[in-house]
Amino acid sequence: MDNENLYEKPANKKSTIINIAIVVIIFIGLFIYMINVDGIDNIVNLLKNADFKWVVGGVFCIVFFWLCEGITLHLPLKKLYPDQRFGESFKVSMIGQLFNNLTPFCSGGQPMQAYELSKTGKRVSDSFSMLAIKFIIYQMALVLFTFVVVIFQFDFFMSLMNNFLWVALLSFGVNIFAIIIVILAGINKKIISSIANPIIKFLGKIKIVKDTQSTIEKFDNSLSNFNNQFKFMKAQKALVVKMFLISIVQCLSYYMITYMVYRAFGNSGLAVWQIIPAQAFLLLVMTFIPTPGAGIGAEGGFLLIFNSIFKEGTINMSILFWRLYTFYAPIIVGAIFLAFSNKKFKKVKLD
Repeated sequence: MDNENLYEKPANKKSTIINIAIVVIIFIGLFIYMINVDGIDNIVNLLKNADFKWVVGGVFCIVFFWLCEGITLHLPLKKLYPDQRFGESFKVSMIGQLFNNLTPFCSGGQPMQAYELSKTGKRVSDSFSMLAIKFIIYQMALVLFTFVVVIFQFDFFMSLMNNFLWVALLSFGVNIFAIIIVILAGINKKIISSIANPIIKFLGKIKIVKDTQSTIEKFDNSLSNFNNQFKFMKAQKALVVKMFLISIVQCLSYYMITYMVYRAFGNSGLAVWQIIPAQAFLLLVMTFIPTPGAGIGAEGGFLLIFNSIFKEGTINMSILFWRLYTFYAPIIVGAIFLAFSNKKFKKVKLD
């Protein structure tokens, strides 16, 4: 057996419990805030009068988003491991959704996905490489899609984001920079090594990194493997284009959730193409909020951006439903997949 398949589970139980507690506190805090601002009567009235065809539309959007996520993970894995089944890829994808939302900066998703894939004999380095390539393609689709929609709705976007334009420009810049760095790692690993190695050595001197030389060697091995996988993907142009197009559709399905929520509570007057640019901007900003699922910052950002275009008294309920779709639902569904995965794995190990 490859030593990499002995990869240990990355999740730390204590930190996971803390993050879950933060998620619960955010939910309770949001609910208490709604009661204080809107009152029980208004909340009940909004729920009674909600247009549930739009509520169901939101459910379809998030499920379709998950399916696209599973497909873009499955395609490169299937190319590398012909026996890979979509059900397995989708399960791993949903577990990634769970830990992305439970950890700051979505940092826990990829390690958990690599761990889950290692259970079925996948090399950890291959898994991380495929996940990194998937990240590049998705981020490119996200930035390009956002840019195109903003251009087509530029006047409306500027009027809505006038006070936050510098944040929008910074978000675009950082995301483009991240894409460039990961592409550089795939094209020329020497450049990345020349940047990373001094940083690792510095972290070793200030005792953040324990074994400097071992860390450098592990990083270099991972970089070499990613470089090889990147070359492999470069030769699979049709596959990359397919993943990119699916990622575009995935972005659209995510952005449309906000429009579904907008319509569910009696709002009208704006087209879906006017809602999407602001939601796209909010998603870019959320990647820099250092709480599980960008908690508090996401709700606050939604309030600041959309408060002026939602009817009075509907914004807080809209925030709750938006977060139910995009934050709490992935946690619940991902946890179900994780529970069944652990149960199945334990059974196999006992056999």
